[in-house]
Amino acid sequence: MMVMSPSLRKLVLIIHVTSSVGWIGAVIAYLALVIATMMSQDVQTLRATWIAMGLIGSFSIVPLSLVSLLTGLVMSLVTKWGLFQHYWVLLSLVLTILATSVLLQHMQTVNFLAGVAVQLDNSNIDELRGGLSGEFFHAGIGLLVLLIIQVLNVYKPRGMTPYGWRKQQELRIERQTMDAMNPYQL
Repeated sequence: MMVMSPSLRKLVLIIHVTSSVGWIGAVIAYLALVIATMMSQDVQTLRATWIAMGLIGSFSIVPLSLVSLLTGLVMSLVTKWGLFQHYWVLLSLVLTILATSVLLQHMQTVNFLAGVAVQLDNSNIDELRGGLSGEFFHAGIGLLVLLIIQVLNVYKPRGMTPYGWRKQQELRIERQTMDAMNPYQL
């Protein structure tokens, strides 16, 4: 475990919680745009939505996901939970990496369609409207995954990995050895 001052650890925790919750909020805003546009027949709304989704994705969702991933890694390395000691930490890490990877890959499509929306002519309307159902699916599943990660991080279900059990045993033995060597023990 790395050593970090309590005030620095709290700062990293604040950044982690803020970026994680911000990521969820940005996905909800993104999803709201998709739903509102799916119910609208207005071409200008369709165009504006794709441009806004490109901006929200590139300048909000992607940076928040990367900050959340990075600070989550740091927090796992500087707290008692460890990176590989508890199943909930591993599952959170895997889901965060998966969500970030899918997001980065998918943003290429979003940015392409946002570019199409900027150059909108009547031949592109069906392509833009057809892409909304895919966005609803991606954002909806993404939100579900982020909420699962949040629940894991709040409830911290029991269950240590084999590595975690070994580390815990090593610490117990080390403490017992230190206690046995201390002649001033009460």
